[in-house]
Amino acid sequence: MTRTTMLRAFCFAACTAALGALAACGDGTQTKGTASSTRGTPGLVVLNNGNAAEPGTLDPHLANGNWENNIIGDLLMGLTTENAKGEPVPGAAERWETSPDGLTWTFHLRDHQWSDGQPVTAGDFVFAWRRILDPKTAGDYAYYLYLIKNGEAVNTGKIPGTELGVSAPDDKTLVVTLQNPAPYLLEYLTHYTTFPVPRHVIEAKGEAWTRPGNYVGNGAYVLSEWVPNDHVTLDKNSKFYDAANVKVDRVVYYPTIDYGAALRRLRAGELDIQDRLPQLEIDWLKANMPEVLRIAPILVTEYLVANEGRKPFDDVRVREALNLALDRETLTSRVSRVGHIPGYGLVPPGTANYPGGVALSFKSMPQADRIKRAQQLMQQAGFGPNKRLKTTLAIRSTAPDALRVPAAIQAMWREIYVDVELVQSDAAVFYAKLRQKDFDIAVAGWQGDFNDATTFLDLLRKGNANNHGNYDNPKFDALLNSANTESDLKKRGEMLAQAEQTALNDYAVIPSFFWASGELVRPYVKGWETNASDVHRTRWMSIDEEARAATLRQ
Repeated sequence: MTRTTMLRAFCFAACTAALGALAACGDGTQTKGTASSTRGTPGLVVLNNGNAAEPGTLDPHLANGNWENNIIGDLLMGLTTENAKGEPVPGAAERWETSPDGLTWTFHLRDHQWSDGQPVTAGDFVFAWRRILDPKTAGDYAYYLYLIKNGEAVNTGKIPGTELGVSAPDDKTLVVTLQNPAPYLLEYLTHYTTFPVPRHVIEAKGEAWTRPGNYVGNGAYVLSEWVPNDHVTLDKNSKFYDAANVKVDRVVYYPTIDYGAALRRLRAGELDIQDRLPQLEIDWLKANMPEVLRIAPILVTEYLVANEGRKPFDDVRVREALNLALDRETLTSRVSRVGHIPGYGLVPPGTANYPGGVALSFKSMPQADRIKRAQQLMQQAGFGPNKRLKTTLAIRSTAPDALRVPAAIQAMWREIYVDVELVQSDAAVFYAKLRQKDFDIAVAGWQGDFNDATTFLDLLRKGNANNHGNYDNPKFDALLNSANTESDLKKRGEMLAQAEQTALNDYAVIPSFFWASGELVRPYVKGWETNASDVHRTRWMSIDEEARAATLRQ
């Protein structure tokens, strides 16, 4: 998601460009736009979507955030895709079969085209998967395809991409050999890192293939405009195999981070959907606009990560003290107040094929006793009232609302001799710092790529690009590896639970809470359904225009 999926960025400029207006590309260069971002064209059904951060890229092999996934998932479609309920259904593949040992899957592609009319072939998938695993691509999410036989060896440059366990016997048949059985594969393949990309365009355009006018996809929409920090406009793809059932003609994605301003825009009719609500307005919303609230548990974990590559965070006593002092009940009941669940682990409750019940050892300890214990640990580590730990907390947003939880944590840690400076930055800067390990402590978060515990636990694998805190425990990695070779789902879940407990005993992260969704959706938007994955493809939505007009007249 998130990866992480949970960053929300800002833009509320009114978009009034007419057809043919100039639109900017992802690299800042200008290209001719082909569509207006307003709903002023008679008979055109337009959905205005307040969407997370400004996308850093629309290349599925370089993306790493849920805000990018929302757009890419409208432009491209994998072998399987999500329905409105977030469940895997046939996508580019219309059917498939698997070998008795679960290691070989054969996918049969449906007869469909790229948006430029060229046929989508199994060779496009082979090209795409080799491309993301090519070390030269340097995709943060390349590890996601380690599930494919030889995926890791290809990505680390030990063997050529031609040795990857994927082949195309003909244009409509894709044979995939896995490193180990994966009963969750159909959901796994809905993730954007497994999407095909148009080889013929990439070889002709290079990195510029993601610009408006160049972007070619096999999804329900095509890229029409991209004005950085303003909006991304997608128009219905007439070549999409199911275009006759796509009801929204145009979707405009606005990067929104100031949730209060976004609410005002929604009330004014400028937005139909807003991906997160302003926490300070939750009571007002419940009293005045309850019909727009969409709050339900989703597979998202909010946590903090301490950089174990820097002192004193290599000291387990310091990491334990930071964990102890975090009052999760106060954060969820008095600070965020959206409905989040106090988090004492990394894997969210309700995760499929997972026993749960794993938690930090002090979960049942009263908060006063936790503080006392934390103070003792900090003193043992060399800190105290006269020698306080001065550090920084990196925050992945520049919005004022994003300071509420970190400011509360800042106050909680003062009690254990820790003085924290809050450092806000936008998405690009924040994630660059994390990749470079240039931080002390950071507010992190992860939205499950698929409904399985490994999507969360893999964050702590040695060598994973998203293992920002440099956690390294061979026992943890060995448990994950053993679980990956276990076909019995119950035994596999037990192994994964042991791995999570191992990491929690090491205080590898500082869990804070498990998310409840907090979207705002106008009732006239039909086909938007709450689901644990919190994925909502525009393809399934429609607009009741009479209801919208009536709403806007109020």
